[in-house]
Amino acid sequence: MHAEVSPPLSSYVESWAPGPVVEREPVLPVGPAAALSAVLDLPETVAGVDAPLPPLWQWLYFLSWPARSELGADGHPRDGHFLPPIPNRQRMWAGGRCEILEPLRLGMSTERISTLHTVTPKQGRTGEMLFVTERREFRQRGRACVVEEQDIVYRSGRNAAQHPVTLDESAVPLTDEPWRLPLHPDPALLFRFSALTANAHRIHYDAPYCRAEEGYPGLVVHGPLLALLMLELPRRHSPDRRVRSLAFRFHSPVFAGERLVACGTPSDDGAELRIATHRDDRHASAEVTFV
Repeated sequence: MHAEVSPPLSSYVESWAPGPVVEREPVLPVGPAAALSAVLDLPETVAGVDAPLPPLWQWLYFLSWPARSELGADGHPRDGHFLPPIPNRQRMWAGGRCEILEPLRLGMSTERISTLHTVTPKQGRTGEMLFVTERREFRQRGRACVVEEQDIVYRSGRNAAQHPVTLDESAVPLTDEPWRLPLHPDPALLFRFSALTANAHRIHYDAPYCRAEEGYPGLVVHGPLLALLMLELPRRHSPDRRVRSLAFRFHSPVFAGERLVACGTPSDDGAELRIATHRDDRHASAEVTFV
């Protein structure tokens, strides 16, 4: 008796072509930026009315709040405009790119135009994957200010990747880069960041679910939080230099309780950044270029 062969993931999206979505915020409010400043334990709000928003802080705005009945068992929305129609869908953020033509400013009317950029099937070590890239353009005063691309990888069924069984919460990563920002993430930090970004994925707040259903040893630190930590390095160490573009990738998960460090090395025109723990020296990485 032959095992049933599942159709390729590409077959589910052959006719899938969602159109663009245009959203508008009459005023880009200060509140979310003030809240993230508190979550990151900053001494004061990074931006007030008419002040430039730091790179990637646009993730605090244009949030989606589907009804509770529209969420799947994992906390993710079951359906969505840019969610591909794949059965037993598992979603992971692989990375992205961002071009900052001019910083977004708080207190101003803002428009976001989202489009499906590319859909690419790939074969990985753990099976077939589908890479979906969503492009987002943020506009103020009729001009494009920030253009962002997010690479989301989908697979059907659970990932068979191996993760540590237990976590060492005392080990400290060793780094020698000139830029360093240590962090010891705990469940409260992850919970607050989930709330601030409207992220209901249970891997960030439901430890029993993480262990029983996803095979993780504990709560998973958000990929976007790791990216924001890396971008804190140039903001703190080179405040007079404006980021013109950046690209980031997520390589392996970090778990609550582990000690991590965002570290980086500047150059004449940019910087190389990464997230390290004692287990892995590159959980996430980023390249930044300055104006």
